[in-house]
Amino acid sequence: MNASSRRRLLIERDIGPTLWRASGRPRPAPRIIRDRWPRAERTRQMPEFPSANVVITGASSGIGQAIAETLARPGAMLVLAARNADALNAIAARCRDAGAQVTVIPTDVTDAAAVQNLAQQARVFAGTIDMWVSNAGVGAVGRFHEVPIRAHEQVVRTNLLGHMNDAHAVLPIFLDQRFGTFVNVISVGGFCAAPYAAAYSASKFGLRGFSEALRGELSGHPHIHICDVYPSFVDTPGISHGANYTGHRLSAPPPLLDARRVAAAIVNLLAHPKDTVMIGSTAWGGRLVHMLAPAMTARIMNRILTRYFATADAAATTDGNLFAPAADEGHIDGGLRSRPRSRGKRQTLAVLTVFMALGLTAFFRRISHASTSTRTPDSDASRETSAEDE
Repeated sequence: MNASSRRRLLIERDIGPTLWRASGRPRPAPRIIRDRWPRAERTRQMPEFPSANVVITGASSGIGQAIAETLARPGAMLVLAARNADALNAIAARCRDAGAQVTVIPTDVTDAAAVQNLAQQARVFAGTIDMWVSNAGVGAVGRFHEVPIRAHEQVVRTNLLGHMNDAHAVLPIFLDQRFGTFVNVISVGGFCAAPYAAAYSASKFGLRGFSEALRGELSGHPHIHICDVYPSFVDTPGISHGANYTGHRLSAPPPLLDARRVAAAIVNLLAHPKDTVMIGSTAWGGRLVHMLAPAMTARIMNRILTRYFATADAAATTDGNLFAPAADEGHIDGGLRSRPRSRGKRQTLAVLTVFMALGLTAFFRRISHASTSTRTPDSDASRETSAEDE
């Protein structure tokens, strides 16, 4: 499909939704999905989403790998980027087996020139770019003053500047072709600061602000979309790959999301772009609690993490994948979802309930304090004078 036809169909997407099937249920879909299939085939071969031209950074494991494998189908053209070329090639082989055309471009997103090259090669390969998923991310866990400053710098370079490099490379292409969707994979850390991960929190808060500013700049381009995705804790190799300066084994609280669920939500943005996508009850609860009582939330998180590290198994200090890619081949799952789902949900619901109660308490205390502080000495004196006159 040439660029002019794709632009026409994308315009029809925004003004003429039809019905399609996703996961066995009817849902609204863009016209572009319908037009790619002959009328006689629509009822029995309707795809879940359009075959598209997509660039994925951080595609060597976890969410990035899940996105690639979800999109892989005949007609799809995928550009996979990350530092680990061996892992990318293994994932590309699986996507090709599913019928997609795939090219692998090893890229370090902290290198702006390399990302520019990625964008240009992707355009040559696919002709147009429907979606760019900015998914690269790293983490460093430990008390702020005990983590080497170069580790903090690398986290910010990857999680914030790397995403800015992605956007800087692809936006001229979107503007030239007059359409495109840029997806920032952020996390609930974009709303809730995490003690023991100060640089990670700073990068995610900064990334949320960057996206909001970018949306404002592009508000005059109705077919160019900046979408933020905020999953809660996800079961990926990211925790085992990350830098650990705590001296203890790292884990994540249940319930952990399946990375494939996050991938499905991101792929859905091809048909239904949204500014903000929250995934998981923890993400919604964390956002609400932080809005009501940010300082109290951070203190509670600090107590929980401090107690966890006091009893966790010992582990060697490591830079993880901060400065070099992980040596193992890519995997979607991190192997942390070991507890029964129902128990995990009950535990999380209990924690969220406590957080919400504390948040509401702090909120009403703040209102009460504000109303008390608005009473001036003059008003108090006038009330005393009127009482004496009576």
